[in-house]
Amino acid sequence: MDLPGGIYNRTYAQDMAILRTKTHWALFIALLAFIFTAPLYWGQYALHVANLMGITVIAALGLNILLGYCGQISIGHAAFIGVGAYTAAFLTARLELPFLVGLIAAGLIAGFVGLIFGIPSLRVKGFYLLMATLAAQFILSWVFLRWVPVTGGPSGITATYASIGGFVFKSEASYFYLIMVIAVICTFFAKNLARTRVGRAFIAIRDNDLAAEVMGINLFSYKLLAFFIGCFFAGIAGSLYAHWIGHITPPQFSLMGSILYIGMVIIGGIGTTLGAILGVIFMRLLEQGLLMLAPLLSAAFPLMETAFASALCPLVFGIVIIVFLIAEPRGLAHRWMLLKSAYRLWPFSY
Repeated sequence: MDLPGGIYNRTYAQDMAILRTKTHWALFIALLAFIFTAPLYWGQYALHVANLMGITVIAALGLNILLGYCGQISIGHAAFIGVGAYTAAFLTARLELPFLVGLIAAGLIAGFVGLIFGIPSLRVKGFYLLMATLAAQFILSWVFLRWVPVTGGPSGITATYASIGGFVFKSEASYFYLIMVIAVICTFFAKNLARTRVGRAFIAIRDNDLAAEVMGINLFSYKLLAFFIGCFFAGIAGSLYAHWIGHITPPQFSLMGSILYIGMVIIGGIGTTLGAILGVIFMRLLEQGLLMLAPLLSAAFPLMETAFASALCPLVFGIVIIVFLIAEPRGLAHRWMLLKSAYRLWPFSY
């Protein structure tokens, strides 16, 4: 990260710090204050959208670790979220285990399922790995639909309210605090992962796996670790989603959802933690805008088919992803970095 003129790093600790200046700390504290005071002045609809964004950010961070850092494409991320959701719902509703136990178990089981489908990554990559993870999406969707004693089959399963220490999270505001605390922890972990030995190994594998192997990096171990971490995040997001939404069914974890997550990471900026967050915010706000626009279009144009209005979201999502791939392939995070650099260099842009 570039520093403003006149500010220099004098120690390795300063060079490695995420927040380097007093301005960074002030903006960071202001952001946290804004986030955690939001329920005091936001309505129920805004809190609902914010909760959905928080859960999606956790899942997108996991996919960004797998795809952006390690370069292992996965088109079954929604199915791994479903594994976490069904695990948490079954453990808390059927076995009456505490919420925190179900939360951790959801992450671990989703991570181990990810390990199973990550095994082909040693031998295949690119399009062939995409097909392997696509198989995971179809297999897990079939399990959600057919394993009736655990998942409830087509009718789904109802999850209990989340509770910690006797406090039950029932309202959107209470869930907002729970989701945002976990999202902040996951963001902190994802941000620092790239600065560790594991993160550097992931990046080396992404850039050139043959060169990484020559340098002594165990490809199989690190690729499986990337699948585990990415799917662990997905399981955590699935657990929060199950308790927040209350009732889960197989269609909530479809192939379209997996493609949407890839689109979020692409639009935000692959390989950056900020990119995953910006991509989620952009796509979720776009989704809410389109959901509001579809009824207005149907009312304004009575001859328009209802199916066209309902298909508006996937249509626009596809167009937006194509536009970003052509016009801004490095995503919103790269554009933000350019804006910051321009601000720091102004008026001496040369």
